[in-house]
Amino acid sequence: MNYQPTPEDKFSFGLWTVGWQGRDPFGDATRPALDPVESVRRLAELGAWGVTFHDDDLIPFGSTDAERERIVKRFREALDTHGLVVPMATTNLFTHPVFKDGGFTSNDRDVRRYALRKVIRNIDLAAELGAETYVAWGGREGAESGGAKDIRLALDRMKEAFDLLGEYVTEQGYDLRFAIEPKPNEPRGDILLPTVGHALAFIERLERPELYGVNPEVGHEQMAGLNFAHGIAQALWSGKLFHLDLNGQNGIKYDQDLRFGAGDVRNAFWLVDLLETAGYEGPRHFDFKPPRTEDFDGVWASAAGCMRNYLILKERAAAFRADPRVRDALKAARLDQLALPTAEDGLASLLGDKSAYEDFDVEAAAERGMAFEALDQLATDHLLGVQG
Repeated sequence: MNYQPTPEDKFSFGLWTVGWQGRDPFGDATRPALDPVESVRRLAELGAWGVTFHDDDLIPFGSTDAERERIVKRFREALDTHGLVVPMATTNLFTHPVFKDGGFTSNDRDVRRYALRKVIRNIDLAAELGAETYVAWGGREGAESGGAKDIRLALDRMKEAFDLLGEYVTEQGYDLRFAIEPKPNEPRGDILLPTVGHALAFIERLERPELYGVNPEVGHEQMAGLNFAHGIAQALWSGKLFHLDLNGQNGIKYDQDLRFGAGDVRNAFWLVDLLETAGYEGPRHFDFKPPRTEDFDGVWASAAGCMRNYLILKERAAAFRADPRVRDALKAARLDQLALPTAEDGLASLLGDKSAYEDFDVEAAAERGMAFEALDQLATDHLLGVQG
């Protein structure tokens, strides 16, 4: 198979990914700053479809209006020249010290008002560039100590912020939806809306819930010890998978942001299998950090690896589903029965059916194996490329 990506694959990258300079809490930058226009050019050459950005990734914090206009014009020209789109944008409410206690939920009311205006300004740019999704990651919306934050009030302020943003895009007539990105911790000790489930529950309390979905990230859910594919399945089931971030992670530790396919490759296999069989049509967005050991050749090799690994896993998952042995194993595992309603005939018929309880042979049913191991081994064979 040809693993060369094309725009039809809908692969996208954030400017902050390939543009990460390798700076971390223990070391200075190992790479110089990367011009966003150069990022657009190189990503297009690699076969990417889209590019995304935080406001500060594109327009340095504190730029004048004239500088902003010049930068945006140059960026738009690069997009047109190289044929990339902007499917998503977001706002940086975490780098500048003013956001040390968060943006939407800062105890400082003035900071909250500034944060909303900063987001609204970038929403205008996102709409201008054709973005359809606006991601919101509350990296500083949290606390390290119990007395520092009344979480109930913080959730009130979070709801107020999203309701105001929903009101704004509605009034402006923008075709834009919001995707909340959960994360359990880092950089705050504990972050609000830490998992997909928390975010889904929060959305139902908003004034315009139809405008809001989730943007789950592989590493963020796995940091909490959760199964990312299961979280994606629930987001799909809820009709709320508006966007997603693909990367790699090795278990419960700091957010590693490895290239996609590194780390837990089995979960990556099941994730790709789910996305492709469920008919997900949104961007396959990579939110990773090329290791600080790499020069720019390594940066582009890492970006290319993200896309290549997705395409390899897509091929392996398709072969798994097409294998007659797998179809037999799925039937032996009773997956066809799981698709059937348990009581399609209704409660009255269920209660009147003696075979469902009074005459049900519990011991015989308990003795039946589920045949999961044979099915899982077939998946492993396909993941490893073993034939027969």
